Amino acid sequence: MKAFQVLAGFAETDITPDQPEKYELIGFNRADNHARGVLHPLKTQVLVFRSEKMTCCILTVDSIGITTPLTNQLRDQIAQQLDCSREHVMVCYSHTHSAPDAAANNGAYFQFILPKILDTVKDACKTMFPVKAAWGIAENTIGVNRRKGASALDKRLGVLKLSNAFTNKVEILLLRVTAHPNVLTADNYLISADYFGVTRDLLENKYSCKVLMTQGAAGNVRSRFRQKNADALEEDPLEAQKKLSSKEKQRLFHESIAALQKNAEEIVKSVAKIFDAMQPRDIYRLKLFSYTKVFSADVPTLGKAKDIVVEAEKEAGISGTDWFNEVKRLHTIGVTQQSASREIQFFILNEGCLCGVPDEPMCEIALAVQHKAQDNLLFFGGYTNGYEGYLPNDEEYDRGGYEVLWSNLIYYPFYNRLMPYNRDTADKLSSFIAGVWQKEKTRK
Repeated sequence: MKAFQVLAGFAETDITPDQPEKYELIGFNRADNHARGVLHPLKTQVLVFRSEKMTCCILTVDSIGITTPLTNQLRDQIAQQLDCSREHVMVCYSHTHSAPDAAANNGAYFQFILPKILDTVKDACKTMFPVKAAWGIAENTIGVNRRKGASALDKRLGVLKLSNAFTNKVEILLLRVTAHPNVLTADNYLISADYFGVTRDLLENKYSCKVLMTQGAAGNVRSRFRQKNADALEEDPLEAQKKLSSKEKQRLFHESIAALQKNAEEIVKSVAKIFDAMQPRDIYRLKLFSYTKVFSADVPTLGKAKDIVVEAEKEAGISGTDWFNEVKRLHTIGVTQQSASREIQFFILNEGCLCGVPDEPMCEIALAVQHKAQDNLLFFGGYTNGYEGYLPNDEEYDRGGYEVLWSNLIYYPFYNRLMPYNRDTADKLSSFIAGVWQKEKTRK
């Protein structure tokens, strides 16, 4: 294919709240989620691409994920600034569990970051330079499957290198890594970008360029290095902390801080092994577009719902009273299935592709996409253009547990559904994505 000139611009800004104590953190089922300070700053980063045919934008945000409606408000305003359509704006959330809840307090945090992000888009457009690009696949050594009886992992660490076409200087690295940013677990009340922030700093210092990170299909993948008490804290934060002395709590927290560094260092080592071999070349393909599919979730029978409530209370201390009442209400009015439109977005640059959905998919789905497309440079992930809950593959659907069932008892008002999407959703989704990519690769 014939090469053409592409310009890129980058800017970033701090989106850490000025008064963190006013905001609630989101990510752990705790009685009190109010922040108590700042450990690491949060960032939003903007990467704008412009060619003769299109303008598009990738935005990364240090957040667990903001609802799809709010994210679309943001995308619409960015699109208006760039004079493009919403589907040409991709918002990628890191999924850190140590950031403010954007929907709490009538969306106060969202309103705080919105003008900052829009100003950052303007700033990125002022820094445009011609680029070349190279893709590489490093080894993801920090992912661990956290689901009992499961071992699948997406061991690819995707790396996109962008250099200045005139000077050949590396200006930007864009990473796709698959592992939960909840190294700082339920004993942490300080705002942080988690290992994403530490990794960015290490890579930027090493390569003297800017670094963006996006999250893969990490619904069932945790980070390799964490404090030894992490699992107990997540299962029952209050009970776990009652059993610890103040000295032990402090020691475990410092263990989490050390774990952030270890995870970041592992990523830097992986990138270093492929960095020099990645030779940027001219751009011959640039696209950012979306498809919309309808996903469905069956409302459970009352008998099944009772079983879920009992199990969630017994295994995780989660109350399902309100959730069960909603199940009963829907049955009373004859609703047995809930559906939602889902945006599937594709960013394509030369031979590589980042694909994302506004859900928290299991890693097996990314592996299925890779296998069906027969292409290692097709990277599927979640937390894209919103956040709407877990998306399990068929085997994980059958296993049940927190990610598939119990989490819905807490977050169903935000998901606008009571259950995960039906068992065959992941298979249909992976086939669709692989099919789109195969067609795109054959286009001239």
